[in-house]
Amino acid sequence: MFLKKIFYNFLHKLKIENPKSILATGLSGLVGSRIVELLPQFQFTDISLDTGFDLLRPDSLRRAFADFTGDTIIHLAAFTDTNAAWLQRGDKNSLCYRLNVEGTQNILDLCAEYHKYLIHISTDFVFDGTKQGSYTEQDSPNPLEWYGQTKYEAEKLVTASGLPSAIVRIAFPYRAIYDAKTDLVRKIIEKLKNGQTCNLFSDQITTPTFVDDIAHGLEYFIQHQPRGIFHLVASSSQSVYDMGRQVASVFAFDQNLIQPSLLADYLKTPDARPYAPNLALSNTKISDLGIRMSTLSQGLEQLCQQL
Repeated sequence: MFLKKIFYNFLHKLKIENPKSILATGLSGLVGSRIVELLPQFQFTDISLDTGFDLLRPDSLRRAFADFTGDTIIHLAAFTDTNAAWLQRGDKNSLCYRLNVEGTQNILDLCAEYHKYLIHISTDFVFDGTKQGSYTEQDSPNPLEWYGQTKYEAEKLVTASGLPSAIVRIAFPYRAIYDAKTDLVRKIIEKLKNGQTCNLFSDQITTPTFVDDIAHGLEYFIQHQPRGIFHLVASSSQSVYDMGRQVASVFAFDQNLIQPSLLADYLKTPDARPYAPNLALSNTKISDLGIRMSTLSQGLEQLCQQL
């Protein structure tokens, strides 16, 4: 028993001294930066403009791949401003299309050349929201707007490549602290803190997901390298209005500040951007792998403790 303990202590020390290397795009973002914080057992190398690499320049990316001795690439970087993307709709020369589609193709080409496993991060926005019930990985995407369309085009490139890869869809990520971007949950918290009314859709279903769960879930993908499409999302879905009510409850704000509005009414207004009414995603597939994701209430409780 004593020798066994010494052996496992040796393996643990070896793991710390020789961390697995990961090459990734988007590590300064809302999700990526938290992955680095929560998975210190891995050695991450960031491919970004900040570190001298351009997703739209294959020659620039090649330098990163040529120096990388690990076997796993995480592709997080994307144009995620949905309102700005809508203004660029249909334009394949737009920054949204080029980053999300051409940038992904550049990563795929180098993964093929250097024989790497790819974890490609995608989105619930690939669905049109017309399904009754939760979307599974077997459901066919049909995006309503340009951001979702470009992300679906990227998914198709990954699938067509035949490379060892996982398409990992996430949904409405939220976290405690991140100054560069305010997620939906923290926007609601800030409004409630200031005593402002929040008008939230009662007829739109979403699956907001705690970023810490996404980070810990990705650890499984790094270690086991499964292939296929996966929904790495929360264990509950609810209307945006009900989400707001839960935020108010957990953070002890006045729930009367959360007021219902209708997506159906918004969509009748001039120049309305299309929204999917139902973005409930099932996480049964990842649950079967042993990955545990919080419900909204559980995630909010953890968020409250961290804040």
